[in-house]
Amino acid sequence: MKNRLLTIAFLSASLAPMVLRAEEYGSGHYMPGAMASFADVPPTNNALIYLNMFTFYGGDATASQTFELGGSLVLNVEASVYADTSVILYQTPWTILGGRYGMGLAIPYVWMDVKGNVQKDNRSIHSEDRAEGIGDIEALPLVLEWKSGDVSYGACLGVYMPTGAFDRKDLANIGKNYWTFEPCAHVSWLSSKIGTEASLFSGYDMSTKNEDTDYQSGDVFHLDGTLAQHLPLLGGFAGVGVTGFYYKQVTGDSGSGAKLGDFEGRTMGVGPVLSHIMKIGKTDVMAEAKWLRESDVEKRLEGDLVWVKVAVVF
Repeated sequence: MKNRLLTIAFLSASLAPMVLRAEEYGSGHYMPGAMASFADVPPTNNALIYLNMFTFYGGDATASQTFELGGSLVLNVEASVYADTSVILYQTPWTILGGRYGMGLAIPYVWMDVKGNVQKDNRSIHSEDRAEGIGDIEALPLVLEWKSGDVSYGACLGVYMPTGAFDRKDLANIGKNYWTFEPCAHVSWLSSKIGTEASLFSGYDMSTKNEDTDYQSGDVFHLDGTLAQHLPLLGGFAGVGVTGFYYKQVTGDSGSGAKLGDFEGRTMGVGPVLSHIMKIGKTDVMAEAKWLRESDVEKRLEGDLVWVKVAVVF
């Protein structure tokens, strides 16, 4: 299964749209479960890779759960988010500590629709808001990848920049108005004999303060994983399996803007994943689709996450 070297979704999924989750505005930069499979492992050879990823999230909250949006407290929140992200990753000819060194950039275009009952002056006012545009761009200044037999492992650093539009008065914001730094690591085993896969990805997100709102979001730990079986099909390899995630805010929110206190949230989810990898002429092409249903949710919206990824290696 040598063609698996093309798989380049690594780190790109973290540029998925910022839905209403823990942290300020109920959302963080990373979307849980996005990087769970071998298809997210960067190559260990010199290569230029392009990835296009379409993402959907739809979720809502219980009537008793309050979120802080647009400087107001909001009940009965519902959100629908679509995003199309373009990622360019360059795996250089150079190595660091024996690992292949790469760098990249991910640019998301986001469509977001948020609605809920805004609490003002002891009244509940139904409100809806929509936003569209380029979201917070992620720079990948450090991507390191090693390979030993059927095992790939690596480390990276992602830096989310506040490039997306933000207005503290809006319910829907495609930008966060703060920086996030995300060190991460992964290990993936894909048997060259039987095609069985076991993959784990983890990351730790640390954000700066939103100076416009005096809101400091807490740190977040996330872990994604996949078990799958890969078999020859249509001139390439097809995979089918199960993927899941665990996401938890591990330190509380702070600042005068944190009206709901530490607001530490968590979620987990599981669902199916399908993939196919093949050569078209001299070009490696990979496609992956997965769906995850959230459960055991606390202080977050609960809903469905869908990804469709297509990648090519030049």
